[in-house]
Amino acid sequence: MSFEEIRAVTIVYLAVFLPLLIYFLNKSRLPRWVPSFYIVGVVVCALGWELWFTYGWVDGDAVDMRRSEALNYWIPKNVNWLMNSMADAGAVLLGGVWIMWISHNKDQAIFRKWNWSAFCILLFWCISQNILVEMFLYHDQLADSKSLSWAPMSPLGTYFNPLLFEFNNRTIMLQSQMPWLILPWIFYKTLINLNKLI
Repeated sequence: MSFEEIRAVTIVYLAVFLPLLIYFLNKSRLPRWVPSFYIVGVVVCALGWELWFTYGWVDGDAVDMRRSEALNYWIPKNVNWLMNSMADAGAVLLGGVWIMWISHNKDQAIFRKWNWSAFCILLFWCISQNILVEMFLYHDQLADSKSLSWAPMSPLGTYFNPLLFEFNNRTIMLQSQMPWLILPWIFYKTLINLNKLI
């Protein structure tokens, strides 16, 4: 296994399990909406794109065809979508909500009423982390010659997928950014609604 493969596996497993560990160690001090938000996040990420990108259901290549055998061994195709969805919901969405909260002086009001500056922080976090993941973690799986499936949260699919930018021979395409351009809007509203219910 190469260093890059070890790094990818380590980061994926940490992104999946570290948010759960943090939650269970701090459960009594966290808002009651956190588990609901996390579960909704896992489901929406799975159904919105992770299942589609993993199995290549519509005009795409399955993940096991886009990556090395070592990665297929440590992150098998049939759990890839679940692990990525858990990482998306935990490290990305809950992590982004935590950054919103910290950046707004731990003001709970941002969870009860739409706040544009809080939302912009969440949006920036979601897009930035995805760019970093694509450039340094999954770049080999998202190369020009490897197609991702159409997905509900990536509705333009490969049919309209311009190059956004290139850095160090690694490309960032619109298709893989689409879920993180759409999702923060939905999840911030979901977070506000959960705070009204719980």
